[in-house]
Amino acid sequence: MNQTMVMDYTNKIVGNVSKIIYGKEEVMKQVLVCFLGGGHVLLEDVPGTGKTMLLRAFSKSIGGDFKRIQFTPDLLPSDLTGIHFYNQKTGEFEFRKGPLFANIILADEINRATPRTQAALLETMEEKQISIDGNTYPMEEPYMVMATQNPIESYGTFPLPEAQMDRFFMRLSMGYMEKEQEIEVLRRKETVSLLEELQPVVSKEELFACKEEIAKVKVSDEVVEYMMNIITATREDKHLVCGVSTRGGLALYKASQIVAAMEGRDYVIPEDVKREAMCVLPHRIPTGNTKDAENYMEDLLTKIAVPLERL
Repeated sequence: MNQTMVMDYTNKIVGNVSKIIYGKEEVMKQVLVCFLGGGHVLLEDVPGTGKTMLLRAFSKSIGGDFKRIQFTPDLLPSDLTGIHFYNQKTGEFEFRKGPLFANIILADEINRATPRTQAALLETMEEKQISIDGNTYPMEEPYMVMATQNPIESYGTFPLPEAQMDRFFMRLSMGYMEKEQEIEVLRRKETVSLLEELQPVVSKEELFACKEEIAKVKVSDEVVEYMMNIITATREDKHLVCGVSTRGGLALYKASQIVAAMEGRDYVIPEDVKREAMCVLPHRIPTGNTKDAENYMEDLLTKIAVPLERL
């Protein structure tokens, strides 16, 4: 395994995004984990913390076709997927692609759209294809949906159903910057100008090479069993309606491999699993709100025995 390839890829992207967003390197890395894992990310936080700006900066850093969609209550599924329209010149129906046909999709304030429109994302997120009028259109790789939502303002919003939440690889939160970092933001020139100057720092070829290296990261039987002990504990808890799905287990496995590669290792350690479990699993646990789910997972991880490293 080329132990520096994924590290270099990570450092280039995080360094570039840090020109726009200060002090959020860990969140940037987790967004990159989703991207390298072929998953999707839900960024949930209060207004004005830079959610949209972080995702836009990330998109520009990796290159590829980018589309931003502002979700509103009157948004229709066809506004996302596209429509067949009648071309009077040719006398035939033609398909006009919607904004979902891009490499990186930014779904801004996703919970403001109706359930019907939210459901239009389900097939693209899981199978990376769109079926319209009996025709199936595959998405071009890489493909990633990055969604934002405001958890404190519920008026006029439609909470994401469990089935859709489970399709997000991670749910992340940014939080506020440190005082000194925010002072720098106040003093610098406008963020929009900085974003326009941002250039891609990696290529698609580098992405595919990194994915090949990540697939070589070894996960021991003891570590896999540790993952399953965590997941099984959520399923056996009588206080929960349901536990973590198999999709969640696969996401935890992939995420652990990726963070190991990011740190230059070709093997996963229990600490990788514990750290990624806090990003990958809480939103798959139906506890009512984000904080309760995170507290539940933190408490659960203290109860599950961690395998000792063999010399």
